[in-house]
Amino acid sequence: MVKESRVDVLIIGAGPSGLMCANALAGAGVDFRIIDNRPVGVAAGQADGIQPRTIEVLQSYGLAEPLLKEGAQMHLCAFYNPGPNGGIERTGRAPDVTAPTARFPFKITISQASIEAVFLESLKSQGISVDRPIVPSSLEISQDPEELLDPSSYPAKVVLDHIGPSDSTPEQEIVHAKFVLGADGAHSWVRKTLGFTMDGEQTDYIWGVIDFIPDTNFPDIRNRSAIHSSNGSCMIIPREGDKVRFYLQMLDKDVMDPETGRIDKQKVTAENLINTARKTFYPYIINEPKKVDWCSIYIIGQRVASKFSKHERVFIAGDACHTHSPKAGQGMNASMNDTHNLAWKLAQVLRGRADISLLKTYELERQKYAQDLINFDREFSTLFSGKPRTSENEDGVSHEEFLRAFQASGGFSSGIGVHYMPSAIVETIHQGCAPNLIIGQRMLPQMFVRAADARPVEIQDMLPADTRFKLLFFVGLLTSEQLTRVRGLAEELQLPTSFLQKYDYQAQGKAQSMFDIISIAAGHKDDVNFLDLPPTFRTHWSQVLIDDTDVTGRLGGGAYPRFGIDEKEITLVVVRPDGYVGMVAPSTALESVDKYFGSFLIGKTLNPEA
Repeated sequence: MVKESRVDVLIIGAGPSGLMCANALAGAGVDFRIIDNRPVGVAAGQADGIQPRTIEVLQSYGLAEPLLKEGAQMHLCAFYNPGPNGGIERTGRAPDVTAPTARFPFKITISQASIEAVFLESLKSQGISVDRPIVPSSLEISQDPEELLDPSSYPAKVVLDHIGPSDSTPEQEIVHAKFVLGADGAHSWVRKTLGFTMDGEQTDYIWGVIDFIPDTNFPDIRNRSAIHSSNGSCMIIPREGDKVRFYLQMLDKDVMDPETGRIDKQKVTAENLINTARKTFYPYIINEPKKVDWCSIYIIGQRVASKFSKHERVFIAGDACHTHSPKAGQGMNASMNDTHNLAWKLAQVLRGRADISLLKTYELERQKYAQDLINFDREFSTLFSGKPRTSENEDGVSHEEFLRAFQASGGFSSGIGVHYMPSAIVETIHQGCAPNLIIGQRMLPQMFVRAADARPVEIQDMLPADTRFKLLFFVGLLTSEQLTRVRGLAEELQLPTSFLQKYDYQAQGKAQSMFDIISIAAGHKDDVNFLDLPPTFRTHWSQVLIDDTDVTGRLGGGAYPRFGIDEKEITLVVVRPDGYVGMVAPSTALESVDKYFGSFLIGKTLNPEA
C-alpha cells in the first residue's frame, strides 16, 4: 500500500529560501512539511553574503543575533585599478553600504551552511526537521475552478520517492497539499514540471570562485575589494575567521576544453585559481594558501522565470525563479526575501482570514523585483567584467564610472531600496500625510523612547514578522484639544463598521491576532502621560512611544519631521507583516483604511471559524 498523507503546505527544497519559508510558517502555526533531495545540507561554498535589508528581516524573526556574532562584517570597499608600472594600485575606498537609511550599515559574510544552521536550529526548537533524502517524482494540480478557489481544498497531488540505500527501490508516498512551494534551486524540478521558462541570457563571462585562508601582503585583504587589472578582474570578500573568498575572472583558454568548447572541470583546481589571482594582484604577492575550503566555476547567466505561480497553488521561489551573478551578492538574499514575502500571505489565507486573491501579490511583487535585479546585475557584471581603462585602452571602464555605478546601486544592492508597486496591499492615495515614509518600501528604522519607562526602542524591533499588521498611530502633540480628537477616533474605531472590529481576529493557539496597535506621541518625555490615551491606543504599557531622545540625549528624536508627519494631526501608518509600509492615512480618512483592508481580508461575520 502506498502511504498517503495530507498537508497544508509542502515545501520542496531546504536551501535558504525553503528554510526561511518553513521557519515563518512554523512561527505562524501552519501545518507544513519540508523535504530535500540531499542526505545532508551544504558542507562548504555556495552563497555567503547577507545584505543590510536581509539582516533586518532575519532580526524580525529573532534570528540575526548568531550571524552578527559569528560572521565577518564588510564596512569598507577598496578599489584597485591598473597603475603606471604594470601592476595594480589603490584608487580609492568607499563605505561598502551606501544606503543612508540602513539600520545595519554593513554586510555580513558567513558560509551558507551556517545560515542554514540558524534556520534548522530554530525549526528543531519547535520540533520540526527536514525530511530527507526525498525527491518528488510527479505533480498534478486539479483543473476544477471551484476547488482551486476553495482554500480548504487539496488541489495539488505530489508523489514523493524516499531514497534508500543505492541498491533499493525508493519507497513511494502520495501527498495531497493545499499549497506547494518549489524552492528547489536553479535546476528546479517544480519549475520544469509546471512548464515555466527561464527568460534571459547567458553571458560569455567565466568566473572562478575559491574560499581559502590566504598568506599575502595585499593591504585590503580584510575589506571587500574590487580589482580591475590588465590581467582580469577580481572581487575579494572577507569571510568569517581568517577565511577569504576570491571571485576571479577566467580566460577561456584557462578553463575550456579546446576539443568540445565546453568548460573542463578538471582544469578548475585551487592551484589554477591561485595562479590566476597572482597575475591579477601583481605587484602584491599571494603565497601558497594555508588552507583551501572550496572552489568552483560558473558562467554568469541572468534569467527570470516566466511565472512564479500556477493558479496561486504551486509557487516557485529563490534560484528556481531567478539566477544572476554572485558578485552583486544578491542570490541568497533575494531567495530568502521571496519566501518572507509569501509566508505571511499563505498563513492568512489558510486561517480563512484573507481572500485567496491575496496570493496573486506574490508574483506581482517578487517577479518585478527579480526583473529589476537582473537589469541591475547585467549592468554591474558588465562593468565588473569589462576591461579597465588604461592609456592603451581608452574605451575601458574608468574607476569613476565603476564607483558611480557602485554608489548609485547602493539602495538596490543593500536590499533597502526595494519598492513594491501599488496593489491590493500597497495603497498610495494618502502618501502626502507622511511624504518621507514611502508606501511600498520597508518601514524606516527609528529610535523612540517608551512613554512608561523612558527605555529607548528601535521601531523595527516592535514589528516582528509574526503575520500581524502593525497599526502605528502617530497621535501628535497631546494638548487637551488633541486628546479630544484622539478620544473621538477611539470611539470611531470601536464602531462595529470599523475595520478594527470587522477584521480584528483574536489570537487562537499559534495563530496571532490580526492587528497590533502602537501609539507614537510627539513632545517631551516629561510631559507625556501615556494613561491620558484611551485604552484603544494603549493596549499594553509597552505599546506607547514618544518621539524624544533617551535620557543620555544621544538616541531617538526627530521622527515626526524626518517622516514628514504633522504633529497637530493624527496619522495612521499601516505596516504589513513583512515590514513594508502598506498605507498611510489621516484620521479623517478611516473609510479608505476600511476599503484597504476590505480588499483582501475576510470579515469575521463571513468566517465560520472566527
